[in-house]
Amino acid sequence: MSNLMIDAPKGCFYPHVSEAHDADLHASNLTNWQQEYDQTSRGSFYGRIVELPFDGLQVFCEYTSQALQQKCVVWPDSVWLGIPLADQEESRINGLTIHPNNIMCRPGDCDFQLSTPQDYDLYGLVVDRSKLIKMATIHGLDINWKELTEHGRLGVPDKTLAEVRFVLARLLSLQNKETPPRLQQDIVMMALLEVLKVEEPLPAKTQSYYHRKTVVDTARQFLDHHLDEPVTVTQLCEVTNVCRRTLQYSFESILGVSPIQYLRISRLNGVRRSLVQANSDEAVSDIAAQWGFWHMSQFAKDYKQLFGEQPSQTLEWSGV
Repeated sequence: MSNLMIDAPKGCFYPHVSEAHDADLHASNLTNWQQEYDQTSRGSFYGRIVELPFDGLQVFCEYTSQALQQKCVVWPDSVWLGIPLADQEESRINGLTIHPNNIMCRPGDCDFQLSTPQDYDLYGLVVDRSKLIKMATIHGLDINWKELTEHGRLGVPDKTLAEVRFVLARLLSLQNKETPPRLQQDIVMMALLEVLKVEEPLPAKTQSYYHRKTVVDTARQFLDHHLDEPVTVTQLCEVTNVCRRTLQYSFESILGVSPIQYLRISRLNGVRRSLVQANSDEAVSDIAAQWGFWHMSQFAKDYKQLFGEQPSQTLEWSGV
C-alpha cells in the first residue's frame, strides 16, 4: 500500500522512480500535479513513475496496471503534452478518443479528465510557458497558443511521434548515467519543438459531443455533491434534463461507463481513499456508510471485486 521511492545517489542526475500499490497514492507521486485517480477495472493496482524534473521542465513516463478515471491539474503557466506509447488500447481526454497518431495537450491550472485502459504507459512533458516561448523564439517557431491548448488533442505524423518516443525512452532509461543535465534539457526542448512544428489540432467534429460532455459534467457535479445519498437514474435525468437513453449514451461515449457504474465506482474509490487515510480504530462500516453503502455484505463483495482485497485489509495497511 505504501509508496516506494527510489532515489539516485547524491551528485548524480538519474531518473527518479516512484512506485505505489494504490491508484490515488500513485497519483500523488507525480511532482507538482493535483490529481485524483478512480480505479475502474478489477484487480490489485500497481503504478510506476520514472521522472526527470528540471527547472521549469518535467519529463516522465507513467505506467498504470488498471483502467482509471483521472482528474488532473498541472501547475500554472505551463503546457502539458501527453504522448501514449505505441500499440496500446485507446484512451480519452475529456471524452475525446486518442488514436495512435494523436497526443494530448492541456494548459496549466486547467482541469481535465483522462480515461485510461489497463496496462497503460504514457510519456508526459510539462514546460513553463515562458521557457517554451524563449526556446521557440530562439529557433524561429511561432506558437499558436489557441490551437495548442483549446481542443485537448493534437495530430502528429507517425515518424515524428516515433522519434520523440525514442528520445524520451533513452532519456528516462535508468542506465542513462552519462548525459549532462543541461544537454538532457536541450534534447527534450528540441523534441518538443519538433512536435509543435508539425502538430494539427483535432477538435470535436460534431456539436453532439459538446452536448454529451455537458450532460456528463452536470451529472458528475450533482453526484459529487450527493455521494452519501442513493441517487437514481431518474434523478440524473431530471438534473440534466435529458431522457434515460441520452444519459446512458452520454456517459458511455464520454467516460466509457454507464451512469450507474460511474456512481458505484466513484463511491467505492471514495471509500478506499477514506480507508487509506483512516485511523486503525475507525470501523469499516462507519466509513462505508458515509459513502452511501448500507448493505455491508454486498459492499464488501463489490469492494474486493474492484480492488482485489477486503476493505479491512486496506484499513490495516493505512496504519502501517
